[in-house]
Amino acid sequence: MTFSIVAHCPLTGQLGVAVSTAVPAVGSICPYVKPGVGAVSTQAWVNPYLAIEALQRMERGEPGQAALEAVLAGDEARGLRQIGLVDARGRAASWSGELCTDWFGHLVDDHFAVQGNMLVSEATISSMAAAYREAASRDLAERLLLAMEAGQAAGGDKRGRQSASLTVYGEEDYALLDLRVDEHPDPVAELRRIHGVARLQLTPFVAGMPRKKGPAVAPPAEVIRMLLEPPARRPGGGGRTPEPLDLVRDLLGIDLPPERLAENLAAFARILEEIGTLRNLDLTDIHPSVVFDPTAPYRREPHA
Repeated sequence: MTFSIVAHCPLTGQLGVAVSTAVPAVGSICPYVKPGVGAVSTQAWVNPYLAIEALQRMERGEPGQAALEAVLAGDEARGLRQIGLVDARGRAASWSGELCTDWFGHLVDDHFAVQGNMLVSEATISSMAAAYREAASRDLAERLLLAMEAGQAAGGDKRGRQSASLTVYGEEDYALLDLRVDEHPDPVAELRRIHGVARLQLTPFVAGMPRKKGPAVAPPAEVIRMLLEPPARRPGGGGRTPEPLDLVRDLLGIDLPPERLAENLAAFARILEEIGTLRNLDLTDIHPSVVFDPTAPYRREPHA
């Protein structure tokens, strides 16, 4: 019912999981990552405690394969489980229980493992592995996405498509990327789109966040300026211009440079939203026509 890839980047030490399935919210139940320790995808008839305990064991120094064997030994329903993992040294392992739904299987290589069940065919995981290997010069998030796209193109989940996620950790205890698509007709393609936006908007912000081995600092000024802009005006943004821009320009008659406008919108967004709500009220049936003008108390009427 799921196809996934777990991977370790030997160049950066990053760990990541990408996964897709025909069940909602796969990103909330399958991927588990602990920086400097390992990455796990627990799937089929999911047992999250397999992933949790495997990470605990790898943190104590057990290799990936040994950790996997130990946690499966304690699960009496292991025939229903599928799990792939990789430790922080790139030692990968995978398990596909004999009671998983066809087609199911896995493929393990240096620094990564791919696995899937309830798939159209074996081509899903073999295509994922090939795409991941061929993208060796790319960063980990991009390699994971390319693998997922190849798996989907080769058939993916035989029931259809519903959710997908991409999680990557570096040295910090927070994620570099944790992107999720839920209840979507083409979740892997949507994950690609969201990743493109995140590269331009989220990644620069995360790069400026405090580090556990360094002093806490403010984000770079250019990142602050970008994120003060409404989403449609940022790099990679799309869609219509937010309504508050019209309120500022048309109602208040204020024409500001973009950076000042963004700062004011951020500060007064709730007020502007309320003004818009009040202006759109239709009280015709219960009250004579009312014109709401918040600037009236501040205007000086010309003397007669």
